[in-house]
Amino acid sequence: MRHFSSFHVGFYFTCIIFTFLNDGTVCNVVFQPAFIQASGPKISSFLVGNVSGISFSLSAVSSSNATGSILPPSCLPVYQPQWNLSYELIGKNAFLVHVSLNRSLQLCGNETSISDCCLELLCVQETLLVSACVDETTKAFLIIQTQIYAQVLPSKPPSVNKTVIPNQVFQPLGQCPCDISPGECDIRCCCDQDCTQEVLGLFAAQCFLGPYGGSFSPVPEYQCSAQPSENDPDWFPFLCVISPSYNNPFLGLFYHGGTVSPKPSPSFQAPQMTATLPPINYRQGDPIFTKDDKYFTIPQNTGTGQCVENAPVAFLENFEFQCVRRLQFCPSPSDDLRVDVKDGQGGVIAVSVVDDVADNVRLFVSNSPEVTSEPQQCDNVVVSLRYTFYWRENGLTAIAVTRTTANITVPVTLTRIYSAVFVNGNETSQPYSGYQVMRPVIGGVLDSETGVVQRTQISLWQPAGDGQCSSAKLRSALFGINSTSGCVVPVSLMNMTQCSLLRETLRSLLDGLVTATLVSTSGLPDFYNLTDWVNITTSQQNQSQSAEGSKGECSAVPTHLHIHVKSSIMEIVQGVPQMFIQSMQISFIERTWKIECGVGMMDPCLNPELMQNFPVTSSVTFTDLSLYSQPPRSRFSINFTEFDCDRNDVCWPELAFPFTTYYTGEPYSEALAKGLTLVFFFIAASVLGTPWRQIRQAWRNA
Repeated sequence: MRHFSSFHVGFYFTCIIFTFLNDGTVCNVVFQPAFIQASGPKISSFLVGNVSGISFSLSAVSSSNATGSILPPSCLPVYQPQWNLSYELIGKNAFLVHVSLNRSLQLCGNETSISDCCLELLCVQETLLVSACVDETTKAFLIIQTQIYAQVLPSKPPSVNKTVIPNQVFQPLGQCPCDISPGECDIRCCCDQDCTQEVLGLFAAQCFLGPYGGSFSPVPEYQCSAQPSENDPDWFPFLCVISPSYNNPFLGLFYHGGTVSPKPSPSFQAPQMTATLPPINYRQGDPIFTKDDKYFTIPQNTGTGQCVENAPVAFLENFEFQCVRRLQFCPSPSDDLRVDVKDGQGGVIAVSVVDDVADNVRLFVSNSPEVTSEPQQCDNVVVSLRYTFYWRENGLTAIAVTRTTANITVPVTLTRIYSAVFVNGNETSQPYSGYQVMRPVIGGVLDSETGVVQRTQISLWQPAGDGQCSSAKLRSALFGINSTSGCVVPVSLMNMTQCSLLRETLRSLLDGLVTATLVSTSGLPDFYNLTDWVNITTSQQNQSQSAEGSKGECSAVPTHLHIHVKSSIMEIVQGVPQMFIQSMQISFIERTWKIECGVGMMDPCLNPELMQNFPVTSSVTFTDLSLYSQPPRSRFSINFTEFDCDRNDVCWPELAFPFTTYYTGEPYSEALAKGLTLVFFFIAASVLGTPWRQIRQAWRNA
């Protein structure tokens, strides 16, 4: 960078002078980044600004020996045989400029037949100048300092033969375990005999350490072979460990089974899921099988936004997923849902189908602003499949599915809902009155005329597409799941001059997430009984707001909605704790928003249309009050941990463990013989020791 300082400073002051003169003809475009140090054959940079009429030229430059600076950029095209210059338009106000090397990077050798090979390891070292011009006038320039090394390729073609590795279970670790490629140099493996000295010099300071690089750790101090000469305790010869050299902690470290031969060609066929050994009786978590011994599948979401069409259904595992797809044409009719399923008790049951029509199509579709084809009417499109599995003991008794259809117009974004609920007789597999984890929190609004609570949703943001709040969807707050989500709101400089209106707009935007005034205390509320509902409280905000903002700044802007739910265990049904909501509080967090107009200008906040995106977030937190209201532990339960071998390092019940049948380190007869020998020595030491002599002397004196 030292060689380019004088020219950079001159061009920078030129931009400042033209800025004072309100002339944007020189500094209206800029390269981002403007200086690149490249070590590879491909370089890219963005030209941002008014790019109309822009042309590019590439030239190689060198610094002056006298001044240390380079010549000013020129728009005259200079032929560069080993470099290619290309560019593409990105949007309306940006170019993506590519500079690529047009020569080989292979190192020259005796067997090299390429004419433009590299004579030295440092193959290319030069400084390039890319100029952006309009009518032979330079508007911006990009400086690229290249330093590219030659590629060291193996002299022999890669071998497809499998590497014969000795069984690491019964043999010690090899002298160079990082050498995994036969006849080739493995990077950072300094003990690889296939690496030449020139190649080792490239990564000599970054070799693998420890057993991976072939260097073993020193012999532990407790080994008898170590024989420490300094500060060795008196008991060392009696209590040291004798271990053979092949018995080391790295034995079997690289063992993963037998060797595998490489496949001759990859397969691009989708694997077909086939059921293997269907269970006789279903257990929780087991897949459900059809009559043909195949998985019974329902489309499910993988958790990453992707939907799997043929996902197996697990026994007694409830779920509800949404699959979002963009439809350009009418979808094909769905397959026949009336399939035969094994009931897990030696019989077969058929799936019964109940057809339904969606009342509100807007819950499943959303229109896109980009229309790429003519609108087309599609009838009886499946928008929801809700399965109900009836079970008893270890089998199924019946399966019913409600298929909901709707008439939609494509192109459209369709959200399909798939769910499965297991019912034991006339009750669900979760016949509990309390909330269950990952179930939606139920909100409501009291109808003053009828006195009935109308159910409403307590929502959080679910951004999609461009991340704007205007296009973001809403998702239900799930009980027991703490989460945070948000979106962005574009704000102009004109909006910043009306802070009161901006605060009201954002407050109404956040209020739309929680339109409920009541929340159900249980998971199965009575909409006609107000005792099953509690009021939602809202924390009071500071009423004293600052005056209208100036210079693109507004304070006390509500930007975050936080929902705090407090719950506790009220009862236990069939051994399952029932969680009930005690209270719900909504609070707003205010921040100061300020538009960053620019850097290095006198008063850049002059354009009222200047836009900037600001984040607006929402979160929910669940607090279990029963964790803080448990009765104090008794003295016995506290002291009993002393005898708990699972929670204590010292386990007194296993004091005589070598004498028990649970000890399998050696034959029981040998362990018993060694144990009796230790007992004999203990008794002899007690009889011949100082305490026994004192007892005998006291006996004689008496």
